[in-house]
Amino acid sequence: MLAAVLFDWGDTLMQWAPEPDLLEAGHAAGFGALGRDPVPAMTERFRTAYLSTFFEPGLIEEVEYPAQVRRLLAEFEIEVSDEELARFLEAEHAAWAPARQLATTTHALLEALRERGLKLGLVSNAFDPPDLLHRDLAEFGIAERLDVALFSSEVGRRKPDPEIFQRALDALGVDAPEALFVGDTLASDIAGAAAIGMHTCQALWFRADDDSGAPEPDFQAFTQMDVLTIARRLQG
Repeated sequence: MLAAVLFDWGDTLMQWAPEPDLLEAGHAAGFGALGRDPVPAMTERFRTAYLSTFFEPGLIEEVEYPAQVRRLLAEFEIEVSDEELARFLEAEHAAWAPARQLATTTHALLEALRERGLKLGLVSNAFDPPDLLHRDLAEFGIAERLDVALFSSEVGRRKPDPEIFQRALDALGVDAPEALFVGDTLASDIAGAAAIGMHTCQALWFRADDDSGAPEPDFQAFTQMDVLTIARRLQG
């Protein structure tokens, strides 16, 4: 019997739609928070030497993003205190807000699932500081509709590693066969959830991942409300 539904965040409950100039805008905002002028050379250095390391295929251990930013700043002889680094990161994160676009039916879906007595969770790969990510959930009205939310930056492990899924299940108090995981990526969301025995659903409403080397999901949802139909089926 289904007891819980867990979701990915980006390209599942919200669309991740960054514009090409947001990297520059984020760094400019960070420097502005420090009362400094932007350093374009630093942004270019990040793009060429750092950015690809955040998205290496098969990367399980989460990147320590604040430490990376501190290291990058130091390359340009800019030393920051912990408080200054936090201000830089907060301003940068805020500058990326236009890229985070909540789906129009997300609230309705979560409320409908809760009305069916299901526990709800979120498990997301995200390297930004956890407090900023949880603030996003609160501002979008998502936090109040979830029973648990975990980001890889607070766990230290990325999907498909089983640890981040298991921690969410333990927090919900449900076993893997009693849970459905909904996410857009086959190699991390579907493979990771299936590996520990969860039901799986590929979210197709924002993007259609077609990784030929990844396992097939148990279900596919072309709209968010299709998830409700799948949940009803699993509840019997």
